[in-house]
Amino acid sequence: MDTRALTLRLPAKQAAQIEAVARADGVSVSEAVRAAIQDRIEARRKDRAFQARIKRMMEEERAVLEELAK
Repeated sequence: MDTRALTLRLPAKQAAQIEAVARADGVSVSEAVRAAIQDRIEARRKDRAFQARIKRMMEEERAVLEELAK
């Protein structure tokens, strides 16, 4: 698996909560954060309004890229 390191700043309360979740689940904080991110991505994939926004973005980007390619 190819990985990238990211810096994540959290409010102290949220950091303490994700640390507690990780301990309770017996995983690292990194793994708990990765799981939370994956859950969010999956939820967005199922959200029709989000999908419509993504399709609009793709069309806008395509138009810009086609213009640049001339």
